[in-house]
Amino acid sequence: MKNNKKLITGIGANVYDTLIMLPEYPTEDTKMKADAISSVGGGPTATGLVAAAKLGVGDVTVDFIGSVAGDDRGRFLLGDFAKWGVGTEYVTVENDCESFCSFVLLSAKEKTRTCVFHRGNKPPLVLDDRQKERIRNSDILMVDGNELEAAIEGAKTIHEGGGKVLYDAGGLYPGVDRLLPHADILIPSEEFALGHTGEKTAGAAAKKLFETYSPEVVVITQGKRGGIVYDGTLTSYPIVETEVVDSNGAGDVFHGAFAFALTKGWDTRKCAMFASGVSALKCTRVGARAAVPAYNETINLLKENGHDEFQEDMD
Repeated sequence: MKNNKKLITGIGANVYDTLIMLPEYPTEDTKMKADAISSVGGGPTATGLVAAAKLGVGDVTVDFIGSVAGDDRGRFLLGDFAKWGVGTEYVTVENDCESFCSFVLLSAKEKTRTCVFHRGNKPPLVLDDRQKERIRNSDILMVDGNELEAAIEGAKTIHEGGGKVLYDAGGLYPGVDRLLPHADILIPSEEFALGHTGEKTAGAAAKKLFETYSPEVVVITQGKRGGIVYDGTLTSYPIVETEVVDSNGAGDVFHGAFAFALTKGWDTRKCAMFASGVSALKCTRVGARAAVPAYNETINLLKENGHDEFQEDMD
């Protein structure tokens, strides 16, 4: 049974990231000294869950539903979830496997990131009865197109309990057509939306996705230009201007912040504006999970930038 505390669960990529901070990108066949190197947890859904957990301390319960490899990287990922308040009771360990990992180059000059990844050899997730029951009792299930079969089953399962599916559609993975019809809140990147629909503008792509797959809302993220919200009526939201230090994970954090905002009962345009503020603050710091701001810090930033709809929302 559901209790008064909202429950957010997620199925998707959970990645061991090695962040390499550079003054600028190296040219081919050269050597360069890194400014710093660190190891952190990453992945769209996994990092989104951390964002929701950090923003909703005391108000939401957040659980990752999935598996990790039984190597050192997998153990690190379990510990990282625990560090940030994401539950791991519904995570299984696959021994004799190699973790999904990535190497992320962060350029101080360009203020962008370039990622090289290796998926490892962990077998696809198959949901067990305990995991399905946890999903059934959830208010929101976050998915990202990874672990596709489990994500589809999870989406069907949460709908049995009356919860909603938030789909972070960032990658044009094979088979996503089968997951898209299960999304209640569809949040694609502009690249995904245009690539999947063949449309030339984000507005046209949002309308086509809305009419084709029938979600409650389509929110297309457009990076530095903010984004658009389409629920039968087209609106937009801006970014909040901040000094960008590290954009890595900004989209993942946006989706987690949006999921948390939904638990507040806000309309989708307000959820998008809140998530934009969270993402903007995250970009002022190095890292993705560690850089997620506090709830009140975000509300203050939004109020300072003239977003009066948040005047009554301080904790």
